[in-house]
Amino acid sequence: MMPKFMPFKPGGQSLMLRRVLIGLGALVVAALIAGLIARYAGGGHRAPAPAASAAPATSPRTSASGTLVPGTPAPSASATPSVSPVAAPPHTTDPLAFAQAFATALWSYDTRTTTQSQQLAGLRAWMTGESQYADLDAVASQVPDPTLWDRMRDNGQWATGQAAEAHLPAAFQSAVAKDPTKLTVAYLYAVTVTGTQSITWNDGGRGAEDRAITIAVQCRPGHDCALASIAPTVYP
Repeated sequence: MMPKFMPFKPGGQSLMLRRVLIGLGALVVAALIAGLIARYAGGGHRAPAPAASAAPATSPRTSASGTLVPGTPAPSASATPSVSPVAAPPHTTDPLAFAQAFATALWSYDTRTTTQSQQLAGLRAWMTGESQYADLDAVASQVPDPTLWDRMRDNGQWATGQAAEAHLPAAFQSAVAKDPTKLTVAYLYAVTVTGTQSITWNDGGRGAEDRAITIAVQCRPGHDCALASIAPTVYP
């Protein structure tokens, strides 16, 4: 019997994601660092919004050391419940621990109680407050669009993610070892996470799938780690 759950395969690279993760298509994770630094340090990031545009509200985060971290865009009150349905970012300076926590949050959802906009806003709360490094479109590409989300909700679909392992890809470690200064501009780490996603839907339906994702995590000294982007390809 065909499963009743609505499959969703993240995709649709944004222009920003291609710029942030340039070179990854050649299976060279080192480009995650080299490309980011070259573009951002050289002024190749997104242009500022026009002065007439209203800046999004932000809310600061506090690191474990008590240092205020620049805020991330706060979703509108109408689109977000008082308590976010997505787990809050952990207070950690460990990129591996952060990546595992984010992957777990990304692979977990409940369409029965959460709207698509609430899920997306909750995930974006994990992003760095440094707008030139925050690839919002990369997160959006990992969440079903509103139409598919509604179909999943009609089916009573919900999922629980579990991150089993996280590591720095060998190519990334090699690039940093050759030139440690590449890390000191944006402090971005490439982290690959593997795990599972258990899916449940109406009438007792159940399923499970293996998951893997490569994440760009920003961990500046003295600050909590934050999400920068998501790679379109998983690396060993």
